[in-house]
Amino acid sequence: MKICVYPGSFDPVTNGHLDIINRAVKLCDKLIVAVLINTSKNPVFTIEERVGFLKCALKDHPDIEIDSFSGLLIDFIKEKKANAIIKGLRAVSDFEYELQMALLNKNLDPDVETLFMMTNINYSFLSSSAVRELARHSGNIDGFVPECIKDEILKKFKKAGV
Repeated sequence: MKICVYPGSFDPVTNGHLDIINRAVKLCDKLIVAVLINTSKNPVFTIEERVGFLKCALKDHPDIEIDSFSGLLIDFIKEKKANAIIKGLRAVSDFEYELQMALLNKNLDPDVETLFMMTNINYSFLSSSAVRELARHSGNIDGFVPECIKDEILKKFKKAGV
């Protein structure tokens, strides 16, 4: 069974992430979307909110598992008996860091492959940080995030008064 893991912070999930997810699910028997709990970062959205956003956005995909993890990705991969990591790339600037991580993971477990997927050109400019910045300033995020989570994102920034 080919099991792929698509890891990320998803703070919040964007339509660019969903583009990669919808294409990646066709490449494997099982896709796990894994939300990283990174103690060295301060995400705007809690782990529960980020997992909830993904569940809302992917409610029509019962074949996609949504989970969260902390620690090393390679340990999560082993725990899930996965054989591949999916990484989305927007630009060449993403590649250098992701290549470094792929080589490190390959060193830790030679049986795990990393598959790079280029984002759809329509989302090449889109990032979670751009969405957060727009939302922080009451900007229009239509078309950048799944419709089912848009109001929750805007409400979070309005409530925080940031």
